[in-house]
Amino acid sequence: MTADATPDEIRGKTQGTAPVPLSVLDLVTVGSGHTATDALQTSVALSRLTESRGFHRYWVAEHHSMPGVASSSPAVILAHLAAHTHRIRLGSGGVMLPNHAPLVIAEQFGTLEAMAPGRIDLGLGRAPGTDGATAAALRRTDLPHSQLRSSGGTPIHSGADDFPQQLAELTRFLDDDFPAGHPYHRIHAIPGPIQSTSPGGVQSSHRPPIWLLGSSGFSARLAGVLGLPFAFAHHFSAQNTVPALDLYRESFQPSAVLDAPYALIGVSALATDDENEARRQVMALGLSMARLRSGRPGLFPTPEEAEAYEFSPMEREFVSSWMTNIVHGTADEVRTGLDNLQKRTGADELMLVSHAHRGDLRLRSYELIADAYELPTNRT
Repeated sequence: MTADATPDEIRGKTQGTAPVPLSVLDLVTVGSGHTATDALQTSVALSRLTESRGFHRYWVAEHHSMPGVASSSPAVILAHLAAHTHRIRLGSGGVMLPNHAPLVIAEQFGTLEAMAPGRIDLGLGRAPGTDGATAAALRRTDLPHSQLRSSGGTPIHSGADDFPQQLAELTRFLDDDFPAGHPYHRIHAIPGPIQSTSPGGVQSSHRPPIWLLGSSGFSARLAGVLGLPFAFAHHFSAQNTVPALDLYRESFQPSAVLDAPYALIGVSALATDDENEARRQVMALGLSMARLRSGRPGLFPTPEEAEAYEFSPMEREFVSSWMTNIVHGTADEVRTGLDNLQKRTGADELMLVSHAHRGDLRLRSYELIADAYELPTNRT
């Protein structure tokens, strides 16, 4: 595997008194009574705020068929954010590769790299990012499975078990290095490296660094074996965090990308001026997750909806368990919680996702956390 990603593209710089670099994960949350337009405007404001405060990267996650999550098209959103920012790294957290043809992703992220040179990350996951029926709708194809395999390509409707093959195919499209005789040898992802070697070509051959994302041990081991950076979804699989990070570090083999392991974890964190407000918002998130878990996804509910909702004993147990993994409260409480989590996991970077019904509360959360860690202001 070849790549020209430099360590600085992957390893962030610690700012202020934070224990490690801080970054952002955005699900483009749509609250009850609000529109997707409102949510996307919040994303623009949040990307500009966190850029000005020294956050290292800003990722958008791919989800489908969830009314309260307007991030079904990461590449489109990232292009929009690139037009409103100048320094912060932008990326997918992640693109669910089994949903897509590898060539399409290579083209999308080659285009993003051309829009924002040296600022794009390509984070990849092997889960569908939705339910099975929606995944099937996303992966439709008119070609039989066997015919696609015989052509040398990965079937677009393949599942998570084909992820390593899909990853290898995507990487070759990004590096433009299919060997002679391969069915895709004369196919090039544009924009891409082929433009730099064409007559008169001045296009940069650089391409976005690949990250592997996961919530279990599969991607952790694969990232380690390939020497790639790894992002773990602590925010919804906290019980697997330490085992997965240990497996990643134990499996790690130095590569052209990294000479040592580098792992970030996604953390659900919400800071508010009023401790009670943090708990109210977290309870609203709990209701949202309970609905999702029971197959009834909807818009992010208001705290008043959560307060009026009669949780069943099973739902209450689920929400109580879910809340234990959300770092929330005042800025000082959140800072302490994040510090303790980083020490316990040894994470090289913390990627924060703040869930709240209103966009202004999400913005305020990142502002409070930045202040708690004495991050720079008005950074250009």
